[in-house]
Amino acid sequence: MRRRSSLTAEKDSDPELKQRPGRAASGGRQGPGEEPSMGKKPFRRLGLLGKMKRIMMVLLVVYITIPVIIKLFPSIQAKLVFLNFVRMPYFIDLKRPLDQGLNHTHNFYLEPEAGLKIGVWHTVPARMWREAQGKDGRWYESTLNSAHPIVLYLHGNAGTRGGDHRVQLYKVLSLLGYHVVTFDYRGWGDSDGSPSERGMTSDALFIYDWLRQRRAESLPLYIWGHSLGTGVATNLVRRLCERGTPPHALILESPFTNIREEARSHPFSMVYRLLPGFDWFFLDSISANNIRFASDENVHHISCPVLILHAEDDSVVPFQLGKKLYNMASQSKSLSGQKVQFVAFPTSLGYKHKFIYRSPELPNILSDFLGAAHPVAA
Repeated sequence: MRRRSSLTAEKDSDPELKQRPGRAASGGRQGPGEEPSMGKKPFRRLGLLGKMKRIMMVLLVVYITIPVIIKLFPSIQAKLVFLNFVRMPYFIDLKRPLDQGLNHTHNFYLEPEAGLKIGVWHTVPARMWREAQGKDGRWYESTLNSAHPIVLYLHGNAGTRGGDHRVQLYKVLSLLGYHVVTFDYRGWGDSDGSPSERGMTSDALFIYDWLRQRRAESLPLYIWGHSLGTGVATNLVRRLCERGTPPHALILESPFTNIREEARSHPFSMVYRLLPGFDWFFLDSISANNIRFASDENVHHISCPVLILHAEDDSVVPFQLGKKLYNMASQSKSLSGQKVQFVAFPTSLGYKHKFIYRSPELPNILSDFLGAAHPVAA
């Protein structure tokens, strides 16, 4: 008994044999410098939460800073509307439309204002491609007075006159027997100057007048606008109608009502749409740059046939904006007696914002609307 008691007392008095905190919980021995294993996890959790908080704080600062910067520097918003600095596809030589598969297209430059040069493409009807080989600008210009109708194409924002979906439409129209004349507005592509709504409209008016001077008035000349180009197109046609020289028809592909409604509906605006003061920060900044593209107003001053084409799955310019513009045009007094037509392309076709040219029905849609067979064999 004494021996056992002595051993017990010895054990109790030895500090190395005493159980340290956490030993029983861990079920094993710990070294003298070890910290409790249960204490590590909370520290790890706190570190992860701290990093997440810092990331969220940075994102919040960026989220708040962007609208403030745009409000302080409205010119940034103008760049986001025009996107003329985005050249897609990159590294194409606009002087060589042949590189884009257009072997019957002439590149040239015109000056709507002294010292301001804009780049233009003229694609003749496909049936003339053999004759077009090796021809110079004078030959191309002489063909403008042929019986083949002309389509003046006004492209949207971003890219150039050499954008792939644009080139594909030129090919479709050329195969149907149309001349296609298109150009890059000032500030786009290889054209001089800086973009503005007024400048874009002025360039379009200059090209239209240049074409009309080289063509008999009785020969058809149509205006086709796509996306932002529909705003330019309605601006142009309004001015033409007010001066008494309307085009033979206006075709609007993926149009919107006005730039404020389009900006509010654009996918890029989604993260800010519910932000208090969204209109003040973003939309008023657009207006501060004198950018309106008010097609909803222009249709009340247009007096020529209007065709609207819109895909239901268009995520850039929502389908309902095109439909809304059509409803306004169909009730316009100035368009009373004129043909106003809306053609919807179902979501199942997948044409989205810029692939309506793929529709096999497009030739029939155009011939039915324009009231004449395509001049393929003319």
